[in-house]
Amino acid sequence: MRPTLNRLFSVIDATWPPARIETHGPWHVRQGLGGGQRVSATTRIGVVTEADIGQAEAAMDALGQPRIFMMRPEDEDLDGLLEARGYAVVDPVNIYLCPSADLAIHRPPPVSIFELSEPLAVLREIWAEAGIGPARLAVMSRVRGPHVYLLGRMDGRPGGGAFVGAHEGAHDGVAMLHALEVKPQFQRKGLGRYMMWQTAHWAQAQGLEWVSVICVQDNIGANELYKSIGMQPMGGYHYRRWLER
Repeated sequence: MRPTLNRLFSVIDATWPPARIETHGPWHVRQGLGGGQRVSATTRIGVVTEADIGQAEAAMDALGQPRIFMMRPEDEDLDGLLEARGYAVVDPVNIYLCPSADLAIHRPPPVSIFELSEPLAVLREIWAEAGIGPARLAVMSRVRGPHVYLLGRMDGRPGGGAFVGAHEGAHDGVAMLHALEVKPQFQRKGLGRYMMWQTAHWAQAQGLEWVSVICVQDNIGANELYKSIGMQPMGGYHYRRWLER
């Protein structure tokens, strides 16, 4: 059965997990420890009013984090409340999905993509050049379900990397790819596509029927890649962030 958007949000938390999730009234407040917006964003878990927003703000302040809320499709009313309060929209995101079997009809060229159980130094360097540092590597290390690090090579040189994970027990049937980065000199030469194909083969080896990926809308090249290989947009989300004045 095709995963629902809510099911994909569950996979996001499982494959890119915060350090912990605190419950404060109608809120889930994530502690990200510097790992980015996705692992630091607060989401609602019940009906909220404007009076409840201060509770979430206080909890985020107590963690020493920026005030960030994730807005999913069902959060339209909260989105309006936060806009009126002065929160800005940042980083709208697309969520893509494709059957792993559709991608697995292709195979990357020999010795172009390597599956790793831990990120080698060369992979860490590729990510570091793209701004993916220790805090985001710590996010990857927190994944408890099946996961794999991908190292891409082209012209005999390291050229890219990605991280793929699944829910513990793989019960969602979804492999989700994160942190796909290709060095500028290898972009638009097929390396990103090869890593997506390898993701599909890894997914099938884990018994996973679907491959998913998340991409900010401003990343035109990545969105074009995912559409070109047959991935379908499932919807998305955006953040509301308090911008210091």
